Amino acid sequence: MAARPEGRVPRHLAIVMDGNGRWAKQRLRPRTFGHHAGQKAVKEAVEFCLRRGIASLTLFAFSRENWQRPPTEVSALMELFLKALDKEVAELHGNGVRIRFVGDLAAFAPELRKRMLGAMERTAGNTALNMNVAVNYGGRWDIAQAAQQAVEAIARGEFTAAELDEHRLHGYTCLADQPPLDLFIRTGGERRVSNFLLWQLAYAELYFTDTLWPDVDQACLAEAIDDYARRERRYGRTGEQVATG
Repeated sequence: MAARPEGRVPRHLAIVMDGNGRWAKQRLRPRTFGHHAGQKAVKEAVEFCLRRGIASLTLFAFSRENWQRPPTEVSALMELFLKALDKEVAELHGNGVRIRFVGDLAAFAPELRKRMLGAMERTAGNTALNMNVAVNYGGRWDIAQAAQQAVEAIARGEFTAAELDEHRLHGYTCLADQPPLDLFIRTGGERRVSNFLLWQLAYAELYFTDTLWPDVDQACLAEAIDDYARRERRYGRTGEQVATG
């Protein structure tokens, strides 16, 4: 395999962690077994990003559409979130990871929301890695809430409707304070983005793998980074323009 070009590590990596349920089904176990197994892959991804110097990692943990899943599975996921917060936050904090939960947190039970806010407050000063956990999140929701905030700012007289452009609207999106999204990975074999980071995906590179999320390790992530590094990112320019700077 060719060596990765110098400086071609993404600043911001996003992952749709797909395949937990199918992984469990292959082993004749309940879907919740797969969700528990997926926690190991999360730790692998965090360690990978810390080692490679990636600034931001955004994980799609629970979409707005996931509320439609069987109540027992949703309940198990909520319990898993609580246990993970109790177990993992101290280690993440010790490694300099800043935890952020992005999405509409108002939908969660008060105790879980309190733990989320506590984890964010505890790790707010960390700089080794931004770990964004998207929960009750949807790309369309993100754009809509950004537009709502912009309209409210216009109503307060902060700027005019004519002055609302892409740059201003971006400032109201969930990840506006972080590097632009460079690489999107979806595991589990599906080839779609599923309403994840629609605004941020505009110029991101997309990478799909058949590997189910609980089986993802640092070698699998390294393959994705190597593939990313070989791509030519033109942003509307020609290849010749990119080559000459």
